[in-house]
Amino acid sequence: QVQLVESGGGSVQAGGSLRLSCAASGLPYSSSCMGWFRQAPGKEREGVALMQTGNGGTAYADTVKGRFTISQDNAKNTLYLQMNSLKPEDTAMYYCAAGALSSCYSGSWLGARPTPAYREGQGTQVTVSS
Repeated sequence: QVQLVESGGGSVQAGGSLRLSCAASGLPYSSSCMGWFRQAPGKEREGVALMQTGNGGTAYADTVKGRFTISQDNAKNTLYLQMNSLKPEDTAMYYCAAGALSSCYSGSWLGARPTPAYREGQGTQVTVSS
């Protein structure tokens, strides 16, 4: 059974940083597409970053490009999202997502209304105050 467990959310002032973690189990981690979605109350879900775990290829939504970095520790089957220069509009619940490599190839996980992932975690809240 695929399980994704996020951690690392919290409250921070604008301009600050947070690092989210996602511990993955029950999936072929080294040959998957992994990513981060977010959703704020009353707003559409947005895909912000993705990674091809096999070759480390990454892609980002324009809203976070240059501020967020997705990375992984293959030995620990763990995905990370380093978030710098946080803005109040980054406030949302952040979800780790896992899926087939085709999700990475198509880019359909980035931006508004990303295509559904095979599995998502329970989410971790990020709150940025001005």
